[in-house]
Amino acid sequence: MEFMLNADAAATPGAKDAVKDTDTAHFVADVIDASAQVPVIVDFWAPWCGPCKQLGPIIEKLVRQAAGKVKLVKVNIDENQRLAQQMRIQSIPAVYAFVGGRPVDTFVGAQPESQIKAFVDRLLGGAKSPLDEALTQADEALQTGDFDTAVQLYAAVLGEDAEHARAAAGVLRALVAKNDIAGAKAAAEQMPAPLKAKPEVQAALQAIELATESTGDAAVIAGFKARIEKDPKDHEARYELAVALYAADDKEGAIEELLGLVKRGAKWNDDAGRKRLIKIFEALGFDHQLTIDSRRRLASILFS
Repeated sequence: MEFMLNADAAATPGAKDAVKDTDTAHFVADVIDASAQVPVIVDFWAPWCGPCKQLGPIIEKLVRQAAGKVKLVKVNIDENQRLAQQMRIQSIPAVYAFVGGRPVDTFVGAQPESQIKAFVDRLLGGAKSPLDEALTQADEALQTGDFDTAVQLYAAVLGEDAEHARAAAGVLRALVAKNDIAGAKAAAEQMPAPLKAKPEVQAALQAIELATESTGDAAVIAGFKARIEKDPKDHEARYELAVALYAADDKEGAIEELLGLVKRGAKWNDDAGRKRLIKIFEALGFDHQLTIDSRRRLASILFS
């Protein structure tokens, strides 16, 4: 399967024209006049400015993801000193947002991506960027079982932002959900190490690991159930039954058996039942309703 989409092929409409350089002579047209149509962000920078080099790629990426709903104009203050003086720029990077010909927001210095995104989002007036819309649609497709669509949408987001942890995790989860374990492993192998280290992706990698630990064969499941019926205190059989049920995509059944194991033998095999539950919760995602309900039940058992 095609994991990483070509960035140009997946580019959002309007992204190519969203970023430009300007100078003193064109500032009124590029910023003041243009901001009557869409919000315009102005980045005052200089080639020698280290924080500018950190900020620039982030803000450009976020503006392009907005697909024409906001624009970025860059001003090199070394080449436009008079303009910098008129704008009273004392420290760079200095970022201004213009709407209707007037500055409405600003910040100075390098900022984390989350704060820059919030800055851009405020200019969008609550409207979602095409990238956020794609993520929402991908999440909905995953939840409703349309796994092929989910994979395509998450991959499209990765084509725009190759370091997007939520999209990378979504690709892996969707492939696991459609039982394409080989595809999920191949996709994971293509991911750079820093991306794989992010919590969302780590949780999705757990889902791949859990899905490969047992065949989920009906005869195997029946064998473990027979052992438990004969001896309800056969903790090993209950644990292995949970592993097999999870592989057979019976997540609720797997969790039920592990909760039963924790209740009957909490310390068996170095707390294996609880540890396995935590792995499943991570694989499902901590905001999954089954995880939320099951964690509540686990806490009730542990602290009763």
